[in-house]
Amino acid sequence: MSAFAPILDPAEIYRKSFAIIQAEADLARFDAGTRSVVVRMIHACGMVDLADDIVVSPGFALAARAALEAGAPVLCDVEMVRHGVISRLMPAGNEVACLLNDPRVREIAARDQTTRSAAQVDLWAERMEGAVIAIGNAPTALFRLLELIDAGAPRPAAIIGVPVGFVGAVESKEALTADPRGVEFLAVKGRRGGSALASSAVNALAGGLEGHG
Repeated sequence: MSAFAPILDPAEIYRKSFAIIQAEADLARFDAGTRSVVVRMIHACGMVDLADDIVVSPGFALAARAALEAGAPVLCDVEMVRHGVISRLMPAGNEVACLLNDPRVREIAARDQTTRSAAQVDLWAERMEGAVIAIGNAPTALFRLLELIDAGAPRPAAIIGVPVGFVGAVESKEALTADPRGVEFLAVKGRRGGSALASSAVNALAGGLEGHG
C-alpha cells in the first residue's frame, strides 16, 4: 500500500497548490493583480516555468477586471475556452460567448477562404468594444482580431492571447506583443498556450485580483 496520504479537502488542495506555485515560480516582476492571474494559469498547466514566458502590459489586470465589473462580455475563440470559464465567478453576470457555431461563420470562412475561427471574429465587432477577448486555441483568430482593430473595429478592454500550436501560434503572439494597438494584453511566448490557460486567466480576473498576491 502506498504511504502517500492524499489531501481530500478541495480548499486545502487549492491552498497548498497555490503555495507551491508561489514558492517555485519566479513571480517577482508581476504586480499583485497579474500575479494572481499567472498563478491560476500555472495551476491549470502544472508548469511553473510558464511565468518566464508570460508577456503582459502594465495595466492588463486592472483594465480586464474593471471591464468585467462593468458588465463587459468575454469573447472566446473556441468552445473549450467558453466552457472553461466559471460563470458563477462573473462579477456582473457577464456574457461568455463563442460564435464558432454561428451559421454565418461557414459562409464567411468560404467567402474569405479562411478558418472558421478567424471568420467568427468578424461577428464579434458589435460586442467587441470594451470586451475581454480570450484566445487559447486559434492563431488565425488572433491575427484576424488584430486586422480588424487596424481597420477601425471597436477596441476591446483586454486581450488574452495564448493560442497554442506549431503553425502560426508563435507569430500571432509576437504580432500582439510587438504592437498591441493600445489594448491591454497578456500573452505566452512560444508554442505553449491552450484553452485551459485562456479560461484560467479569465477565471482569475473574474474572481478578483486579491486572492493570490
